[in-house]
Amino acid sequence: MPGLTLRVARPTDHLAAITAMYTHGLGLSVLAQFLDHDGFDGTILGTREDPYHIEFTTHPGHHAGRAPTDEHLLVFYVPDGAEWEARCASMLAAGFRGVSSANPYWDIRGRTFEDPDGYRVVLQNSVWED
Repeated sequence: MPGLTLRVARPTDHLAAITAMYTHGLGLSVLAQFLDHDGFDGTILGTREDPYHIEFTTHPGHHAGRAPTDEHLLVFYVPDGAEWEARCASMLAAGFRGVSSANPYWDIRGRTFEDPDGYRVVLQNSVWED
């Protein structure tokens, strides 16, 4: 569908830290930020070229907690081996923790990283194929 943009949104209790980690680890840019928008603060990350955004929000006075399971994943396919290695190093340098995936499939050609909220990002060293 032309013009379609996907935004994945989730809460966090660590908005500033999460914003910095995802910006530095994945090379995303801050596209927008908001304060006290109907009681929520947030950051929208992405790139102007890609049709997806990641939004992190916090609601002062409410505890977001940790990811409900180890299978709450964002998966990015990075086909170039050198770029994949560099991106994996960036994830660790940004403060993500390398973990084994709950689903062993992701450990075959990818690496899984966990943020302070327990949410996981997989960097898959392959092209997505259906």
